[in-house]
Amino acid sequence: MEGQVGIALPGDGRFFERSGPFPLQKLVECAGARTVGDEGSDPDTLYAGIAPLQSAGPQDVSFLDNRRYAPLLEQTRAGVVLLAPAFVDRLPKGTIGLVCQTPYLAWARVASLFHPLPAVVPGIHPTALIGVDAVIDPSAQIGPFVVIGARAFVGAGTRIDSHAVIGDGVQVGARCRIGAQACVSHALLGDRVTLLAGVRVGQEGFGFAVGPDGFETVPQLGRVILEDGVEVGANSTIDRGSSQDTVIGAGSRLDNLVQIGHNVRLGRCCIVVSQAGISGSTELGDFVTVAAQAGLIGHIRIGAKARIGAQCGVMSDVDAGADVIGSPAMPFREFFRNVAVLRRLAKKAPREGGGEA
Repeated sequence: MEGQVGIALPGDGRFFERSGPFPLQKLVECAGARTVGDEGSDPDTLYAGIAPLQSAGPQDVSFLDNRRYAPLLEQTRAGVVLLAPAFVDRLPKGTIGLVCQTPYLAWARVASLFHPLPAVVPGIHPTALIGVDAVIDPSAQIGPFVVIGARAFVGAGTRIDSHAVIGDGVQVGARCRIGAQACVSHALLGDRVTLLAGVRVGQEGFGFAVGPDGFETVPQLGRVILEDGVEVGANSTIDRGSSQDTVIGAGSRLDNLVQIGHNVRLGRCCIVVSQAGISGSTELGDFVTVAAQAGLIGHIRIGAKARIGAQCGVMSDVDAGADVIGSPAMPFREFFRNVAVLRRLAKKAPREGGGEA
């Protein structure tokens, strides 16, 4: 049966759209590559899909981007392989190489050629609830049991899946994808924004004052701005601002289970990996990477192109371009020097119960 455990069949037709087959020239154009090893090949040959090196057949396209898997290249039966110039001499006879400087980027484009996103089916499902004065572009797809609030706007070619809630006044740009059970309030979304299932955008931020009788909630009066091309992973949360906006810069990618506090501002093309948390009013420059389970306190600034290591505890500003790790965070080299010193001290320490004779 198709899809059995242990059989590598990427792009199972039960779940993914399929396109093609495509001739070699179409793959070359898509990947922006040059061909090697194509002497004597039939230009009319069509390629039907993608597959890993170890399971690809003569009609499949594969790729190599990691030296660790180079031995698999020598044994592959793939018809076409995307690869870097350094691996050309390991290409087996009968396999055509598409040589490019960034094979993984080329692979993303070729894979998208064979497996495009599902086409938007315009229309509003009969079970959807549409609020007063909401504006929905006729080319948008509104799924079952979706709630669109009063005065909301949904742009052209946008798809909103079942049980999602778009709050009053929310604006959703063109060609966005809103996953099942996502909830969006107090927010303005640009074009091509993707929210996977269960995302929460625009909820009340964590703000309170201490009074004589306990805590008193501080009104959260800002918004969330998701700029063009932002993608947010499943079950992530982005709080609205308290008195200013929470902003996620254009092209940024948030993994699953990420928490963004109120008034946080991310620059362009930032990456925040699973289970990381960014506290209120912290600012990230462009192209910052925050690795898994890192925690950033509030009111600090992370410079452009800085990289925050996994499980890092960041308690002060980080310079542009810096790489930090540990808790409290420190530069990579300093961290590993400290680890080396501790190991040396541990080896020199007398064993329990020991002592000089």
